[in-house]
Amino acid sequence: MSQQLMQHFEAPANDNVPELRPGDQVKVHIKIVEGDRERVQVFPGTVIRQRGGGNDATFTVRRIASHGIGVERTFLRKSPRLEKVEVTRHSHIRRARLFFLRGRTGKRARLAEKRR
Repeated sequence: MSQQLMQHFEAPANDNVPELRPGDQVKVHIKIVEGDRERVQVFPGTVIRQRGGGNDATFTVRRIASHGIGVERTFLRKSPRLEKVEVTRHSHIRRARLFFLRGRTGKRARLAEKRR
């Protein structure tokens, strides 16, 4: 009975979010509401972590903004505000959480591209 109840509250999957892995370079297109207007804003960066499953599954994207300041943003995987997520490249990594990138800037913050 509880399994059916949990499925009843499960949010529908967002088809515009592909399979992501830590280390992927992505462009996240988000719907932003300002007053009565709505626009799409692009947040490019590197996926540094994924967590959870079900309704509360999230992924965190980090980018370097102007003047070398790092900005991280966490997105709900099943959010209807996600217009789409583009994966631009995959990186070769050896761990699931890339928090070591927080202490790096410039060329040291780059990840090696995964060759297939």
